[in-house]
Amino acid sequence: MKKFVITLCILMGTLTVYSQSFDGKGDRKINLGYEAYGFGNGIKATFDYGLSDLFSVGAGASAYFNHDENDYFIYARSHIHFGILFDLPSCLDIYPGVELGYVSSDKVGIAGHVGFRYCVTDKFGFFAEIGSTGSVGITFSV
Repeated sequence: MKKFVITLCILMGTLTVYSQSFDGKGDRKINLGYEAYGFGNGIKATFDYGLSDLFSVGAGASAYFNHDENDYFIYARSHIHFGILFDLPSCLDIYPGVELGYVSSDKVGIAGHVGFRYCVTDKFGFFAEIGSTGSVGITFSV
């Protein structure tokens, strides 16, 4: 098992030499993933646009499915990217964020999270966001 983990780390290190998790101003990312919350499971799709080296804004939609009813959440979102501040490798980014939008139950919804993005290539990577809900999935640079 130890050899497997070491081999995997070396392999991931060689794959990420040229990857960039957040390029700053003008960067565009699409995230697609699975989302879980207290009352069911769902899917999530978001778009983020870099305003500067630290800030991005975007939009997204989530659809939740459970046994009793289905809900959705359409929202605007904003992030502060700490990859540069913490001098993280370019393939890794940590970002707190907030989402504000419309919930299917005719209410305004607000959600907060801390996100992690790890890019394997210039165009493809993985993300996880933990907060009001939890989500994991894939990310694409466009």
